[in-house]
Amino acid sequence: MTPAKSKASLLLAAAMTSVMLAGCSGYHPAPKAFHEAVMQPYRVDAGDRLRITVFEQTGLTGTYAIDQAGYIAFPLIGAVAARGRTLQELEGSIAASLRQGYLRDPDVSIEIDRYRSFFIMGEVGQAGQYSYVAGMTVQKAIAIAGGYSPRAHQRDVDITRTINGEILTGRVRITDPILAGDTIYVRERLF
Repeated sequence: MTPAKSKASLLLAAAMTSVMLAGCSGYHPAPKAFHEAVMQPYRVDAGDRLRITVFEQTGLTGTYAIDQAGYIAFPLIGAVAARGRTLQELEGSIAASLRQGYLRDPDVSIEIDRYRSFFIMGEVGQAGQYSYVAGMTVQKAIAIAGGYSPRAHQRDVDITRTINGEILTGRVRITDPILAGDTIYVRERLF
């Protein structure tokens, strides 16, 4: 083999090795929006159940679920778009709709009755869908799912989260908070 061919094969082998290693890592740090989303007011979505109180209107006060299309079926006013709204925005929207010929000055209050679920996959005792509780961290979510399997990578996890209608995936530490609707993936350790 000539020195030029030997050098070319060595370079080709080095390039192939670096491409293979880059493909194996799959590392995607969490985008800045991940950390900002935890600090923002909660935005409701399909699967959330809300306790809506219209003061002095017992017929309108009750628990309402957000359907898969992102709407609440509310008496008198019909379908109310809820997906992506904060509780305050939704209160204002329902109150404005009730003012349109139904109530003179409605006082609407909304609180979360039950958050939508989070999902956990990978190297945990029991992967699946679980009830979210406000303030939950990755570590608490893993504990709920039966803890780590013997093969689990225990330092960080990948989370897929919908932020402003966009689905993002990034790697976070186990001490980071999760949000309702997140999908957590616990990877297998290599050694």
